[in-house]
Amino acid sequence: MASLGKIARRTFLIGSAAVAGGVAFGVYAARQPFPNPNLDDLGDGAVSFNPWVVIDNERVTLVAPHADKGQGIFSAQAALIAEELDIDLDQVEISFGEPDRAYFNTAITEAAAGFPMYDMSPTAERVRGFLGGVAKLAFPMMATGGSSAIPDVYDKLRQAGATARETLKLAASQESGVPVAELRTERGAVILPDGTEMPYTALAATAARIEPVMGVVLRDPADWRLAGRPMERVDIVRKSTGTLTYGIDFRTEDMRFATIKVNPRQGGALNGYDATEAEAMPGVERTVEITGGVAVVANNTWRAFRAANAIQFDWGDAPYPAEQEAHWDHLAGIFDDEHLNAEARVEGDVDAAEGEEISGEYRSPYIAHAPLEPLNATVLVTDTRVDIWTGHQIQMFAEQIVSEITGVDQENVHLHNHFIGGSFGHRLEFEFIRQAAEIANQMRGVPIQMTYSREEDFAHDFPRHITMGRGVAKVLNGQVNSLDVQIAGQSVMRSQMGRMGFNLPGPDTQLHEGAWDAPMFNLPNLRVRSYRTEALAPVSSWRAVGAGPNVFIYETLLDEAIHAAGADPLEERIRLMGHDVSVGVLEAVGEMCGWSGPNIGEGRGRGVAYGFSFGVAVATIVEVTHTDAGIRLDHVWMAADVGQVIDPVNLENLAQGGVVFGLGHAINCEITYSDGMAQQTNYHAHEGMRIWQCPPIEFRALETNPKIRGFGEPPIPPSAPALGNAIFAATGQRIREMPFNKHIDFV
Repeated sequence: MASLGKIARRTFLIGSAAVAGGVAFGVYAARQPFPNPNLDDLGDGAVSFNPWVVIDNERVTLVAPHADKGQGIFSAQAALIAEELDIDLDQVEISFGEPDRAYFNTAITEAAAGFPMYDMSPTAERVRGFLGGVAKLAFPMMATGGSSAIPDVYDKLRQAGATARETLKLAASQESGVPVAELRTERGAVILPDGTEMPYTALAATAARIEPVMGVVLRDPADWRLAGRPMERVDIVRKSTGTLTYGIDFRTEDMRFATIKVNPRQGGALNGYDATEAEAMPGVERTVEITGGVAVVANNTWRAFRAANAIQFDWGDAPYPAEQEAHWDHLAGIFDDEHLNAEARVEGDVDAAEGEEISGEYRSPYIAHAPLEPLNATVLVTDTRVDIWTGHQIQMFAEQIVSEITGVDQENVHLHNHFIGGSFGHRLEFEFIRQAAEIANQMRGVPIQMTYSREEDFAHDFPRHITMGRGVAKVLNGQVNSLDVQIAGQSVMRSQMGRMGFNLPGPDTQLHEGAWDAPMFNLPNLRVRSYRTEALAPVSSWRAVGAGPNVFIYETLLDEAIHAAGADPLEERIRLMGHDVSVGVLEAVGEMCGWSGPNIGEGRGRGVAYGFSFGVAVATIVEVTHTDAGIRLDHVWMAADVGQVIDPVNLENLAQGGVVFGLGHAINCEITYSDGMAQQTNYHAHEGMRIWQCPPIEFRALETNPKIRGFGEPPIPPSAPALGNAIFAATGQRIREMPFNKHIDFV
């Protein structure tokens, strides 16, 4: 396998020294489960075998703690438990549960080990295990993000269901006198040899007195009844009928409704304000000061919105360049040793490599998260307890923040998580939680629902980071011989984690993610360097984080090199790959579309792109036609390998939705700053793909990946470069900057 570059070697040395030096003192502790939080409030005759299964004499409750923001993880979690528990999803109640360290995400730290996620060598796995143990002991993070939910729960939830099943069988054996070996389970009941059914609910009291049966051998996926087969998501009927409760839908008695106004120049000061007119408006109860701004409290949200717009503000300047062009100018000036984030990958010698030289500069703009459900939270503060009703992806940390604001002990702060109407990284932030808590803390005893207006949501989003890429490729004898990729941008992790109070040392791997770990082991010369600045607008994780802009840079440069070499774009990518899983998805997508080359007729073209992110190899082909009115998208094909598939229908939905999301943003979307403020204030200026623009999207899932992976983000990165490469094939116009509509029209 190719060398891992300086970052990986440095990380390995740290990990190896720690293991060799005896830090494995924590291994035993790291492997011990956290206490079961369900045991605190169990009623008489109820039993909880582990944090994910609760049974009483009326119902079976499955706890699905990962936040569901539309990606379907609520259903997938329940299905994994139910698969081993031998119960159907129409027989159970499913709950997000209470935030607790028992739901620590064991997979979210995997990328931090410094090894490409396709590297499953013993060394890489040991370092990942070590870091996971350290994270569990030091900061057990209950979090949903980084496409980690399915890898996190795949084993633990199946084991939870199996433990519950075997313990219930033991309870049935004690009650019936029938040996466990003669019992079976089906649809929420233990079945005796004579066909008698003993419902799980009737066995709860007996099972509560039994030590749970541990170490149960899990079933072969070939024998699954639910998982791995097409299933109806448990939330689909409520979503289809408008009866699903999102955070914004929550209601309780005596609620008041609030909204906020904070400096639209992110991080700028509030010099003064006049709320006289607002406070006199109908339905307005009061205005309160919050950090950096003002909140209006009214008897409904619309009245709060209107009153907030009536406040006169004197805002301070932005702590970053006021005009957008200055942001690009700043990036152009940081390609130097002073700003070097990492020399992340070095293979061969790109400077000495021979061949015809091709070079380019590539730009990816700031992009808003812009989910359909604006940021909102309902908070009720009393002297002894705080309740929070919202949708969030890092629930325990939200509780900690609210505890600090209110002075109420964190054990008495309770976040009730709700379905989320889209996030794309937005609900990893905490500003809206802080603001809602600050308002409610000044109105103790009154439930306050704080909601952002759409304009405030855009103005105070922490967008996807801006990036500039510079690349030099060399081609020799009809093949790509060298790629030298440089990427300049903000440190997403330092910006985001800094708002959480953490100071992250070392390089930010997201600045080169999706480029340094491309498994093109047959490319003799490759160098990937990243450069970091923190002088621009504050940013946050946006769906696919670093891989989104970086795959665009890498795959556009590569496509230019392949064209200059006179090679076939699909065949040359396959030749360059030294990774069987990646070769598989490239071959599959070519077979799906009947690939015969990029040029398929006058004004028609196909573009191919490959992306590796979050451990998933994805290949995408886009077909377009250049009409008199502009570019028409005709067809998209995608192949991906996530390992074992849990829900094939939902996986296809994620693929198709990811393509629409990725292409729509590549075509239309950017955030630009003027006078320090985001110029785009609503969807009319940050427009997704329209229905009439959406082409047929075909998807194929491969299952050769040796590790199961998540798929919420991997469809995004190859979408933009595949489209750009298709436009070049159809028109001869190479587009190196997103959004594409700045350079070409679309129909």
